[in-house]
Amino acid sequence: MWRYREWLPLANGEEPVTLGEGMTPLLRWPPLERALGLTTVWIKDESQNPTGSFKARGLSAAVTAAVRGGARNLTIPTAGNAGVALSAYARRAALPVHVFAPRTTPGTILQQIRSFGADLVLIDGHIGDCGKAARQFAAEHGAFDVSTLREPYRIEGKKTMGLELAEQLGWRLPRAIIYPAGGGTGLIGMWKAFHELADAGWVSDPMPKFFAVQSTGCAPVVKAFRDGSDQTDAWPNPETVASGLRVPAPLGGRLMLRVLRETRGGAVAVTDDDLTRAQARLGAEGLDASPEGGAAAAALASLVKQGTLSTDDSIVLFNTGAGWLYG
Repeated sequence: MWRYREWLPLANGEEPVTLGEGMTPLLRWPPLERALGLTTVWIKDESQNPTGSFKARGLSAAVTAAVRGGARNLTIPTAGNAGVALSAYARRAALPVHVFAPRTTPGTILQQIRSFGADLVLIDGHIGDCGKAARQFAAEHGAFDVSTLREPYRIEGKKTMGLELAEQLGWRLPRAIIYPAGGGTGLIGMWKAFHELADAGWVSDPMPKFFAVQSTGCAPVVKAFRDGSDQTDAWPNPETVASGLRVPAPLGGRLMLRVLRETRGGAVAVTDDDLTRAQARLGAEGLDASPEGGAAAAALASLVKQGTLSTDDSIVLFNTGAGWLYG
């Protein structure tokens, strides 16, 4: 992703903390096209990043900035994949890291965090509870808190998904983007990237319609969007097999809602049964999709059935992580 260094917060001559993240495949997906009567469906497969998810982008940028700023100790709350990514990039930068994760996080993900040498603390509760623990740790030990949207650099790394999409499509933009949204930095980052590209004269297509996908067991953005609210309320008792979507009170809720409304997109909630079936279908077709990737595919079917998307729309789905991480 550092091919876009001029678009990123990197000083002249500075070397980023990198593991080779970015430029993931953008794959046409004929089975979905045929099944839903669509002309063009692409899957952006973020599972092929280092550490197995899109989180590698944001954490590469965040750790690079932390090193430049003189950070000596890092901490993060995680639903899973962000903890894996920070642990790897912190090890690359020779910085200690303290990860707070729900005890219910998939075992394979916890094993990966430990394998990179992080100090892992398991919390009874959800990512919001982990966030409180991470902030307390940061205050007591002087650690730099790398939580979603509590520092400005993770979103800059996620922005590169939008830059890549434009480049891979010949500096054209798709009509719609379907994105599984927990914390929402990827969705917000792509929106930022497309605005920057348009301002620089690199693209002239209309902004894509953004659709945020959540689970019916934890859907604060979907509820706020449908209620016409400009902010999200905390979701009580969040439960879903898609751990990356189990974010009951996203800090970026207000920004996500702004993106969805400005682009005339929407928000879709799918059941765990539907997202699991969609994940299995993608797997049978050769894509190692995460539950969140399955949620995006399930949402596409729902949007087509509702008539929200036209058959000739160019559509991009995001598979944000690898299925193997969920063990």
